[in-house]
Amino acid sequence: MPGTLAIDLGSTTTVLAYQGGGGEPQLLALPPYSLEDPCVVPTLLWLASDEAQPLMGRQVLDAGLADRQDPRLCRDFKRQIGSGVVDPAPNGLTPEQAGALLLRQLWRALPQDLELNRLVLTAPIEAYRGYRQWLRRVCEELPIAELALVDEPTAAAIGVGLAPGSRVLVVDLGGGTIDLSLVVLPGGEGRAAPIAQLLRFAGRDLSASGQAPRTAEVIGKAGMRLGGRDIDHWIAAELCPDLPLEGDLLRQAERLKCALSEAEEAVQLLPLAEGGVRELRLDRRGLETILGRRGLIEQLDGLLEQVLAAARAAGISLADLAAVLPVGGGSRLPLIRPWLARRCPGVPILDPRPVEAVALGALALTPGVAVRDVLARGVSRRCGDQRSGRHRWHPLFLAGQTWPCREPLELVLACSRDGQSELELVFGEPCQDARSEVIFEAGLPVLRRRAAGAAAVTPWTSPPATIPLSQPGQQGVDCLRLRFRIDGNGVLVLEAEDLAAAGSGPALAAMELGPVH
Repeated sequence: MPGTLAIDLGSTTTVLAYQGGGGEPQLLALPPYSLEDPCVVPTLLWLASDEAQPLMGRQVLDAGLADRQDPRLCRDFKRQIGSGVVDPAPNGLTPEQAGALLLRQLWRALPQDLELNRLVLTAPIEAYRGYRQWLRRVCEELPIAELALVDEPTAAAIGVGLAPGSRVLVVDLGGGTIDLSLVVLPGGEGRAAPIAQLLRFAGRDLSASGQAPRTAEVIGKAGMRLGGRDIDHWIAAELCPDLPLEGDLLRQAERLKCALSEAEEAVQLLPLAEGGVRELRLDRRGLETILGRRGLIEQLDGLLEQVLAAARAAGISLADLAAVLPVGGGSRLPLIRPWLARRCPGVPILDPRPVEAVALGALALTPGVAVRDVLARGVSRRCGDQRSGRHRWHPLFLAGQTWPCREPLELVLACSRDGQSELELVFGEPCQDARSEVIFEAGLPVLRRRAAGAAAVTPWTSPPATIPLSQPGQQGVDCLRLRFRIDGNGVLVLEAEDLAAAGSGPALAAMELGPVH
């Protein structure tokens, strides 16, 4: 079954995650471009003489080109995509052109046997609109039926199980930047759950469909151009003050830093130009000393205070936060979690897979990974209107909704008269003799026909469903709890619970009411 590919284009590393229909998500390795642990592609391009075939990712690292001051090196361009920056870099490429070149190279490198029908990418909130426009242009030539976009904080938070509507402090420590954001996730009580925004469906461009982007709301944000590569330079300068900060030295410093996220002490061997090797040794206490001298914690304190000040101005305190979410490779530094615990007491600090969190969350926010169908017409139930004394139709399931149902639809019914001994349920389907419009249900665009006014409903030809009550009811008093769902065979199923008999016996057996369309 064709699957979904998520690409989280980051400033330092790019993560590709794949999920086939019904399968578990997995990170996608792209040799020779990706690293092994973690399985990511460094966001690097080296423009060779043939610009159409640049070196990419790990190739740039292995060639020792990643730290050169050379116009042929492209890095740190993602942050400026969609920001309005149009001036090209010294290599002649704008940030958008460099990002497009990387995406095209990644697409060409995908395994030949990978079946895809959907591509979802992530975007920073502050550049979401411009990023969406750029993405639509870049992907026009890609042979993919469905294209979607989701904002990064929502993807990371939903991917680790936070509820829609939650307030979350996202701490993103990347290779070149540190960003702290206090966001409110879309959705929540009475609101649609967050989903990826579809830009293309069934090969059709939806950019002019009028969809309202469901992105996280930013309450407070602060950041600075300081990241993991700066820490590598600090470590290298501390351990080898007599050597230039470049090439192998910086790579070994980075390996030391990464190793200390798992171990108390790490050792690396540095080859020397004049021959021989030098042992580089560092423990966690030594790393904390280096970072303390460079003022990292003070910088983080200042950024966090900016974010919390904006939150207080919006009436939000630390106690209102659902969680702190550390993401990015730098969040694995051993001093980060203790710092967060001190500054955010009482707030749960989640422990996601920090590098992969956004890409895996993007898969979770993309509809259609599981096999689901949509209703062409819908189902309505006839009910009495006490004000008018007439019957009217109340929709249960709308055209365009997916089935089978993830959760049942629950209704509580009251008696319409004293002494009532049973309730009769009459169902129908809305007529289709109306104008058309495109609607989005569960993230899937479908054509639904509706009348300018209230749609007419055609009653089902099957007899009404009759549910007996355990004791005579009273007018206006709740007597039945009904749970409706559409099963995998497209059949409307009802489970009814007699409220008067609650606690004294089981709910009434589920009954099949008839097929839906």
